[in-house]
Amino acid sequence: MAADGFVVLCLELLEAAGPVRARRMFGGHGIYCDDLFVGLILQDRLYLKVDDATRADFAQAGCEPFVYAAKGREVMLSFWSVPDEALDSPAVMLPWARRALAAALRARAAKPPVAARARATRVRRRPAP
Repeated sequence: MAADGFVVLCLELLEAAGPVRARRMFGGHGIYCDDLFVGLILQDRLYLKVDDATRADFAQAGCEPFVYAAKGREVMLSFWSVPDEALDSPAVMLPWARRALAAALRARAAKPPVAARARATRVRRRPAP
């Protein structure tokens, strides 16, 4: 299946969770649901967002983390592949998409508001006296 065809398939599988869209990034695509970053598509493989509350579910289903090499070491992101059977049916994909959406919501809630991040950046950029 062509890369763009796989993106369309993934969007169709995920749309039961809410409005979804794909955006080119990282040599693949970022997947957004309700404007939350919930997934990645790289090399015809779908990875969904995980956190401490959902990681074990993905691991128990035999999914694998997204890992890449950088500066001579492996970096693991908070995205895991989906079970193969989830790629066959929107109904089977829905619980996995909901887990990813919940993880993305928790990640957003844990971040300080934009204004606080901007103040922290300004404070750090001040030159030493």
